[in-house]
Amino acid sequence: MVFEILQYSFMQRALLSGVVVAATCSVVGLFLVLRKQSLFGDALSHVAFGGIAAGLFTNIYPLWTALVVSVLASLGITKLRQSTNIPPDAAVAVMLSCGLAVGIVLIGLAGGFSLDLESFLFGSILLIDMQDQIMILLLSAAVLLIVFKLHRQLMYVAFSEDQARVSGINVTRLNYLFIGLASLTVIASLRLVGVLLISALIVIPNITAMMFGKGFKKTALISIIISVMSVVIGIVISYVANLAPGGTIVLTTIFILVGSMGTKSITKRIKMRRDLKNGRNSLASNVENLV
Repeated sequence: MVFEILQYSFMQRALLSGVVVAATCSVVGLFLVLRKQSLFGDALSHVAFGGIAAGLFTNIYPLWTALVVSVLASLGITKLRQSTNIPPDAAVAVMLSCGLAVGIVLIGLAGGFSLDLESFLFGSILLIDMQDQIMILLLSAAVLLIVFKLHRQLMYVAFSEDQARVSGINVTRLNYLFIGLASLTVIASLRLVGVLLISALIVIPNITAMMFGKGFKKTALISIIISVMSVVIGIVISYVANLAPGGTIVLTTIFILVGSMGTKSITKRIKMRRDLKNGRNSLASNVENLV
């Protein structure tokens, strides 16, 4: 079955793009989760929705308009957070609402929803063409390369911005750069899971990986593995069962999360019972020695 699927060019494009996007979302998502900005990806996706609507309204390639709008909006909201006393979650809510409102207005002016807009909302990884694939691969490669080069500084800032400033890191510039990278990641992911589900692919694999209680590098590696597995399994299942790819991918990540939670709970109970049994045996041995 797997080899039969790989014979189709559209499945080859879907799997290649999906794996690259999965790794990119996982890497960027880890820093977002550590910075307590998990919902920022969701806000960026809604801003991208406004950009997509603008592209469809003006007959410009939607991903390009979404890219420009997302980057400008993310940089603007970062500047707003730094120059005012607006709480981070409130700033994210403002950006989310603005992007969604602009998209709805432009859709109304254009005469309603179209098939192209629905594919961006819910994902259409099986329908991507060569132009989409090239853009996805270029954006993902750029993001991964920059993050790999600056991962130590990004990690330092994620854990403590104050200490990062003291150590000489230009935190402000790095924040602008990282938010820009997050915007590129969202745009690269639009064709995979759509506007409505991007935040799930960014957050859930990292939450699952953090449950294992490993170090930063191991957590990042586990998150990438979970994300890539979810995308590959989700794409294959969606093709075989004729399901929506984006929803199937996200449900796969949730299934892995729930399975990990159950496994961790069972392992914890077994360990507690073993420790209790060892404690009882030790107590009995001490009593025997006293007698």
